[in-house]
Amino acid sequence: MPHSSVAEPAAPATHPPALSGRGKWLALVVICAAELLVVLDNTVVNVALPSLGVQLHAGFGGLQWVVDAYTLTFAGLLLAFGHLGDRFGRRRVMMIGLAGVAVMSVGGALATDLGQVIAARAAMGVFAAAVFPATLAMIINIFTDVRERAIAIAAWTAMAGFAIAIGPTAGGWLLEHFSWHSVFWVNIPVAVVIMAFTRSLVPESKAAHVGRLDVVGIALSLLSVTTLVWTIIEAPKLGWLSATSLVGFVFAVVCFAVFIRWEMRTSSPVLNMSLFRIRRFSLPAVAIMVAYFSMFGFLFMITQYFQGVMELSPLQFGLHSLPFAVAIAVGAPLATLIAQKIGTTAVIVFGLVVMSIGMFIAGQVKVETTYVGPVLVSMVLMGLGLAIVQGPATESIMSSVALDEAGAGSAVNDTTREAGGTLGVAVLGSVVASVYTTKVGPRIDAIPDFLMTPNEKSFARESVIAVLEMVKRPTNPAFAQQKADLIYAMKSASLEGFALASYVTVSASLFVAVAVAVFLPWKPANESVLLAWNSSPRHPERKLDDIDV
Repeated sequence: MPHSSVAEPAAPATHPPALSGRGKWLALVVICAAELLVVLDNTVVNVALPSLGVQLHAGFGGLQWVVDAYTLTFAGLLLAFGHLGDRFGRRRVMMIGLAGVAVMSVGGALATDLGQVIAARAAMGVFAAAVFPATLAMIINIFTDVRERAIAIAAWTAMAGFAIAIGPTAGGWLLEHFSWHSVFWVNIPVAVVIMAFTRSLVPESKAAHVGRLDVVGIALSLLSVTTLVWTIIEAPKLGWLSATSLVGFVFAVVCFAVFIRWEMRTSSPVLNMSLFRIRRFSLPAVAIMVAYFSMFGFLFMITQYFQGVMELSPLQFGLHSLPFAVAIAVGAPLATLIAQKIGTTAVIVFGLVVMSIGMFIAGQVKVETTYVGPVLVSMVLMGLGLAIVQGPATESIMSSVALDEAGAGSAVNDTTREAGGTLGVAVLGSVVASVYTTKVGPRIDAIPDFLMTPNEKSFARESVIAVLEMVKRPTNPAFAQQKADLIYAMKSASLEGFALASYVTVSASLFVAVAVAVFLPWKPANESVLLAWNSSPRHPERKLDDIDV
């Protein structure tokens, strides 16, 4: 039974005023620019990892935290900020987030040690979490026509995927001309410009009906998601069955169970749990999670491959990864429009299968493999697969929520992406690191200290990126052949780990493809049903099966 708390009076409706055709699309451009900044921050730092590792003497674990500190706070706060945007105004919350990203970027740019970089990244993740749910929620409120909304969501998903993929190129260009600090400095003017255009071109919107602020729900969601993400990040280092990891997983599960129970009983939940009974909401969310699991793991590993195995400069790495970005940018809009005709299920299943094929091909790459061939083909297939999945899946998720709950629905959509991405980096990175260390460790330990210092050995034992420093340093003639053999062994070991990780990804993608094929309705949703569903402020008594016809 719901709590007997007295709800606050309904707030006046503040859905955005009707915009002209041109006004809608200008607002979409600004919203997508805000999305681009946030997602780019999540990936552009990847290409700076080698420079950070060398200049700040960071090992593999430290570099993982540079990536994951942002993800940890970002994922943990998405649901909370999505709810606050629904309540207090999505544009207002997004602008606060943009301002925070700019200020915290100054901290990252001025950082002098690894701890400061990680702290700045974590703070940036907090404010990025305020921006991201608002972008998609505002799109849902601005575009009320079903077909226009599908096109707008396709643009949003294409931008998200494109930003993830273009990050290495942008970062590579910056590092080619400036230091790693530039990946932080560049955020500041961009965030300020986007804030100005947001104020003038994007209308405010928030829920028309609100109750008491669900402080307990927000706290429980933060505790459960943050604990789970932290445990996943640390488990590869501490051990998946270590006491700390087990306690972390159990605590996260308990918090999540209490969160669900609270949300089902409270009168004003931060997340309407009945949404998960809708197959067009829950199953696409799982598909997006496994797609981002595959994609983030792939990007983390391809960074090691391009810079450690192929020995490319940051800019060369970025340019070589462009086909991945192009495939996403082209595939997402097309997939969303095709899904309008033939249904979401067929498109999502096809996309997951395409991703599986791409990842399998990537796992067959050897040290001698040329770029034009399996490497290029695997990147294109991975990009297309991701685009094919995320566009229709996002449109299906957001079509299943009412306008008043657009922020919360968007936050669920975003949280599944981040949770999947974090799992991809942690799990697949752990698989690669385990194989690599097992193969390379004994060879490195056997090298005398006068040929490699203990610090050099430690770095080489943790990451194939150490090759970049090894090839630059003068070589003792007596060590030349041994060094060449060691470098080749390091490259081979990393690719053996890559192969095993690819099989994990293929298995996960195919399993979810089968689940979606079996349980998600194949018939396209009826547009009139979707429009009526979206327009209702809350629908706890609605027959949820309506959405599946």
